[in-house]
Amino acid sequence: MAGTPTGVTDVADVGKSAAGTIAALRRRRPTNPFLRGSCVAFVALAAWAWLGGTFDFGDFGTERSSRNLERFLHDVRPYPLRDTDWNAQAYVGWLGDTLGGDAVSASISTLALSIAAIVLAGAAASLLAWPAVRNWATAEPFLPEPRRPRRIVRVAWSLVPTVTRGLLIFVRAVPEYVWAFLFLPLLGLGPWPPVLALAVHNSGILGRLGAEVYENADHRAARLLRGVGASRAQIAFAALAPANLGRNLLYFFYRWETCVREATVLGLLGFVSLGWHVQQARASARYDELVLWIALGSVLILVGDAVSHAVRRFLRAH
Repeated sequence: MAGTPTGVTDVADVGKSAAGTIAALRRRRPTNPFLRGSCVAFVALAAWAWLGGTFDFGDFGTERSSRNLERFLHDVRPYPLRDTDWNAQAYVGWLGDTLGGDAVSASISTLALSIAAIVLAGAAASLLAWPAVRNWATAEPFLPEPRRPRRIVRVAWSLVPTVTRGLLIFVRAVPEYVWAFLFLPLLGLGPWPPVLALAVHNSGILGRLGAEVYENADHRAARLLRGVGASRAQIAFAALAPANLGRNLLYFFYRWETCVREATVLGLLGFVSLGWHVQQARASARYDELVLWIALGSVLILVGDAVSHAVRRFLRAH
């Protein structure tokens, strides 16, 4: 083109060529009809849930909801300050009278409950994860040239990961609260129902995560050990477990962080923790104390989150 600098023409040509290449690659990209259909079905279900459900946003603007909000905002104010102006001294005195020595003991009990639960869950998951690893729980794991064992042996080993994964699905599919209510008539009020409920539920989660970590790990060391005659246990504890310890600990501390939160709630079952104080305040309609205990539980959860985050960051760095 006359009067057009050569450099500008070259840049324009390169841009058109790149655009044409991108368009050609987009036309030749692999497509997945199942994925597209799933997205369409999800959007349709979401639209049906909002349009066909019983949600009525008009409930938020009624006179009754306004009165309830006004009464709640009045009741959550500290009792000594409901009918007076703000007074820092009176507020501090109310905090001391409400929490007293119970705050420290309840916080320690909640932490103890979460730690006991995650330790039991980790111990159970460390045992349940291995038979769920499909390329480890086989008749001849990690052999460069696998021998063909007898059919009955192959069938028996094929059932091991299937049954174990089914068990892990079951224990984590039942919520902690349901497990706690099942343990409650067996063990009575106390720490064991919430501890075992959290332990059983989280053992299913940690077991599945551990199995996926081992199954998708780098198996070169495992194949070498197997090739020189190492046993199944030697492969597990000399190759797979040490190489993936960091990632498993990341999951362990993440689930402990979740246990801190759930332990606060499961204290409603009678174990004297933060949840127990929340239940007592709610039953007595002392909403100012209810909000205070919930806030204290939130602080404890933030502390657990900070500790978990620090440990996970340290493990990633090392």
